[in-house]
Amino acid sequence: MAKLYFRYGAMNSGKSTGLLQTAYNYEERGQRVLLIKAVVDTKGEDFVVSRLGVSRRVDLLVDADDDLRALVHQQALSAAQATPAGGDGSQGVARLREVLDCVLIDEAQFLTPLQVDQLMEIVLVDDVPVLAYGIRTDFRTVSFPGSRRLLEIAHSLEELKTICRCGRKAIFNARKVGESFVFDGDQVAIDSGGVTYESLCGKCYLSAGGRLSAQ
Repeated sequence: MAKLYFRYGAMNSGKSTGLLQTAYNYEERGQRVLLIKAVVDTKGEDFVVSRLGVSRRVDLLVDADDDLRALVHQQALSAAQATPAGGDGSQGVARLREVLDCVLIDEAQFLTPLQVDQLMEIVLVDDVPVLAYGIRTDFRTVSFPGSRRLLEIAHSLEELKTICRCGRKAIFNARKVGESFVFDGDQVAIDSGGVTYESLCGKCYLSAGGRLSAQ
């Protein structure tokens, strides 16, 4: 039975590297994968980019109002040069598993909760496994809506670990502008224009000026 997997971790925990390795493993066995990331993630533009220097062009860029399941059907069936019969697309739904073996999502925190539900439909209705990679919380320790929904409904949760500057396990993603940590601002600010991120343990996050707050 297909499952929805959420593999999460702080920045620099190897999420994109793991995704690219998974894609390679599938394709090495002659299986077909579909790589997806959100338009809002402008880092690398239409590529999944690993911090180790490995990259690969994605198959789909999705916006917040896109129907993710419909796009997956359209892309996968088009790639297989299949034309679904019937006005309701029911034959296309039935055939998806014949032309696609896995869906891979990079930076899954940027999906909407509805799009995460659409991923679950791909798993439950179409019997295609979905592996989503992302971070749980933003630089203020507040969960991203997409990550929160994945934590609520995914069949399998796997934490990818990395370390803080002090050697402890890093769990938070601290934002820096230049050399200074900042703890106010928009939830999404991609690495650019002097904005960078550092993975910190809880103790170092508080020492840097961070706050633990649900607000």
